[in-house]
Amino acid sequence: MSLKHPIQVLVVDDEKPTRVLMERELPQTGCVVVTAQSGEEALEILSRQDFDVVLLDLKMPGLGGMATLRRLRSSGNPAEVVVLTGHPEVESAIEAMKLGAYDYLIKPFKLSEVEAVLRRAAEKRQLQEENIALRRIVGQGDAAAVILGESQAMRSLLEMVQRVAASNAPVLILGETGSGKGLIARAIHQSSPRADHPFLVINCSAFQDQLLESELFGHERGAFTGAISAKPGLFEVADGGTVFLDEVAEMSPAMQAKLLQVLDTGELRRVGGTRLRRVDTRIFGATNKDLQQEFHAGRFREDLFFRLNVVTLAVPPLRDRKEDIPRLIEHFLDRFRLPGQQPKSLSPEALQFLVGHAWPGNVRELANTIERLVLLVPGTIIESEDLPPNIRPSVDIPHREGDAPPLPLTEVERLSIMRALKFTQGKKAPAARLLGIDVKTLTHKIQRYNIHI
Repeated sequence: MSLKHPIQVLVVDDEKPTRVLMERELPQTGCVVVTAQSGEEALEILSRQDFDVVLLDLKMPGLGGMATLRRLRSSGNPAEVVVLTGHPEVESAIEAMKLGAYDYLIKPFKLSEVEAVLRRAAEKRQLQEENIALRRIVGQGDAAAVILGESQAMRSLLEMVQRVAASNAPVLILGETGSGKGLIARAIHQSSPRADHPFLVINCSAFQDQLLESELFGHERGAFTGAISAKPGLFEVADGGTVFLDEVAEMSPAMQAKLLQVLDTGELRRVGGTRLRRVDTRIFGATNKDLQQEFHAGRFREDLFFRLNVVTLAVPPLRDRKEDIPRLIEHFLDRFRLPGQQPKSLSPEALQFLVGHAWPGNVRELANTIERLVLLVPGTIIESEDLPPNIRPSVDIPHREGDAPPLPLTEVERLSIMRALKFTQGKKAPAARLLGIDVKTLTHKIQRYNIHI
């Protein structure tokens, strides 16, 4: 396998000729070399800098190689260790491997042997990093971004996606809830040179500050209660790839400052850590808020806004591209069709109602509506009377003397939310599905109308 970066090597040996030899020869094989003349010095260097491989002499005065290895492993440092030993100390080398060393070399050794074992150890280290990344990616999905739309607004947006894909610049994606900001972010990543590396998504509004910091920046063992082992954050796991920060405006000021450091320097510190770690991660942010208004109100850092705002893409709401609705409906009818189920289609009247609807929840609301229709309508043709009441126009009822005046729309909405919550026994997710909106929108409305669950 090909390595993503030069091999970072720490040579620990009390013999100066060995250190000088490694410093002179290993860089010619693509290594970056740092040396230490004792175990104590090595541990101090390892506390503030990352290495792929540590070449560790077993026989040193003071803190010996075996004790250094034990401390290195107990600290959770992930570097691979190759021990250097003389012929009489082979048993000690084997004991070192039981403690977690990758391999051993017997002095005197050939430089070709050193180069070969360093490469194997570095490849193992890279595979471990990639496995960690894969475990973190599982569940996020990595399907191709399907963006449907022939409207002028969408054609212009997709042209911008292709233009910015080749860059490493941050991207700020604006748009209403459910409009497809995540799909646009994924499309940029998949069209970029980073497409073969991770694309990780995190919703900043879904985590409390401490948890969000741990997720993004990682933590060291013992950084807080429950941190029984070190964990790399998403910025490290996505090295070479992209991190998409959804609802970035929900970050606290402290988290905004930490994000700004990563954008400015490409460096971060894990929670509870002291050393800086370099990351090569492209950052996308998304929000449905007006960030200029947010920083004028003191809720969002102005310097972070300008740092994120290198490239801004605005995703149009569905009501502004109604010509795309029929194609989206066809896509969702096929996507939600159950195995063995006959294809379903819409009557012209039902299609007209769907195209004419305002879709406040945008494409997400349309997808939820079509999924519900596919599941619940028994026949193969979806008629206008099968549509949800909020889409199907009600029959005009003649006004009779003594009838109460109509309720304001806000009161109708409040009563509908209360009814849905009562029906679901206070559970927000099923209530949101009944109302045709997402859980976050429902939560905002519950707070707005001061509804007690």
